[in-house]
Amino acid sequence: MIAEMIDPTKRPRIESAATPASAGRPRSLDGLRIGLLGNTKRNADLILDAVGAQLARRADAVTLVPRTKTQFAMPLPVDLIEELIRECDVVVIGVGDCGSCSASAVADGIALERVGIPTAVVCTDAFVDPSAAMAGLKGAPDFPFLLTPHPIANLAVDEILERGAQLADGVLHRLIDEPALVAATA
Repeated sequence: MIAEMIDPTKRPRIESAATPASAGRPRSLDGLRIGLLGNTKRNADLILDAVGAQLARRADAVTLVPRTKTQFAMPLPVDLIEELIRECDVVVIGVGDCGSCSASAVADGIALERVGIPTAVVCTDAFVDPSAAMAGLKGAPDFPFLLTPHPIANLAVDEILERGAQLADGVLHRLIDEPALVAATA
């Protein structure tokens, strides 16, 4: 006899006290180390490289720090979190282009925010639901992730560069202090 049925799609009630505080944002990317955390999905590293190149054009003396999470659907391993803390000031994560890797990317972004690393997480628009569900499960239902059109795996080089250029503004807005960004563009 079944006493209770568990619904894996039911969102838990999240109290505001459980929501992680966002990491403090720098006023600009000038002189910072920008982590580009790829997840081994096809074209993810190339899109992150394109985003990184765009960010490097917009800031002085940045260092791009490419890293790879080898198991796209699993949580970030502790040693990789420690490496990112030591070597990066901000991190761009992506690209979530399936249900499990999108949810995992959001969980990774929240984990890094909790240890003080500002993040920008990029997922494809086909996987909004698993991304948002993971944010809720991790206690950050309003965690902002960036969306790009699905799919990314079949993009040609020129499309990858274009996609990186399209994402750069959103990534920049997510990584730095908003009032500083508004002042810089006024």
